Amino acid sequence: MRAALFTREYPPNVYGGAGVHVEYLSRELAKKIEVDVHCWGDQNTDNGPLHVRGSEPWKEISEGTEGKFKTALETVSLNLTQVKALSGVDVAHTHTWYASMAGFLAKKLYNIPFVLTTHSLEPLRAWKAEQLGSGYAMSSWIEKTAILDADAVIAVSEGTREDIVRAYPAIDPSRIHVIYNGIDLEEYRPASNTDALDKYGVDKTQPYVLFVGRITRQKGVTHLVEAIQYLPKDTQVVLCAGAPDTPEIAAEMRAKVTEARKQNPRILWIEKMVTKPEVIQLYSNARVFCCPSVYEPFGIINLEAMACHAPVVASATGGIKEVVVDNETGFLVPFEQDPATSFPVHPEKFARDLAARINDLLADEPKCKRFGEAGRKRVEDIFSWTAIADQTIDLYSHLISKG
Repeated sequence: MRAALFTREYPPNVYGGAGVHVEYLSRELAKKIEVDVHCWGDQNTDNGPLHVRGSEPWKEISEGTEGKFKTALETVSLNLTQVKALSGVDVAHTHTWYASMAGFLAKKLYNIPFVLTTHSLEPLRAWKAEQLGSGYAMSSWIEKTAILDADAVIAVSEGTREDIVRAYPAIDPSRIHVIYNGIDLEEYRPASNTDALDKYGVDKTQPYVLFVGRITRQKGVTHLVEAIQYLPKDTQVVLCAGAPDTPEIAAEMRAKVTEARKQNPRILWIEKMVTKPEVIQLYSNARVFCCPSVYEPFGIINLEAMACHAPVVASATGGIKEVVVDNETGFLVPFEQDPATSFPVHPEKFARDLAARINDLLADEPKCKRFGEAGRKRVEDIFSWTAIADQTIDLYSHLISKG
């Protein structure tokens, strides 16, 4: 069997959870089948049965297009490049709307099954219009067209499955299959080294609250910044936050951090996406990991934190509720969401509620230890990449056998 995986992100060009997912899934699949990865970027590598081929958007679009919709046009051009010369492929499998049209076309041109993994849904991310401008209409059309045509849609959580049915009621629910995200249990484990903490100026003598993620509306980091005023004075807060979606949200984040530092100068903002060994050290030494996302189909960062024994305080939304067990591996913080934007209807209450749960753990180190150990066990029991790859191959085999 030979599978073609289409993705925007692939190492070293990874900035989000979808890229992490494809990196590990492709590696695990390649232990059992041939895998071709088609991604964005200047890449051309072969490692046994794993073949990585990168492509660039068409030059006339990259250099001749202005405006926020440029990315949408680049996506279409790149998808066309990716499907023009497939050979010997039995199944096409896409990840995110940036690659969806490649799978759609591969199905039509090569008469092979088309599998689509949805890591998020455009109708539930209205704030993407801020990033993509009028290109948001194109990304929404691409996603809808692909989802309704795919032979199988993989949802990364039961919550995402429900979202798909709600966002696209025309889909046959029997075509939706829940296969969780996973994690490399050997790589993500408690680290004893602390050189990364020294490098970034973390005070190892004081407990700290940690955030890891991109600066986006979705990840809700500004709500955590708002919550700092309700934490004990001088609580150490480490914000490992980079890759802002837009200049506007970058400016908003900077203003909020500046304001928060007037009350608490011990806010350390690492303004970049750090390396994997570094983030593992940050997880491993955190008293509390906070995930304040307003929309999260799965939330792989919570798995990463739990694998490193970090207790989690996370928003009770989407797939997070299937990863974090309330009062066992951490705390889930519910909030009322605006149905159009997913943003908190009462943002101040959400910030206060986040702070209350963080304060609970800051004051109770034995509970943190208990939650951390339970989190690691849950990750080991449910979220290994081996099991997830096996489920994916079973789905491929079923679709191929149907002809």
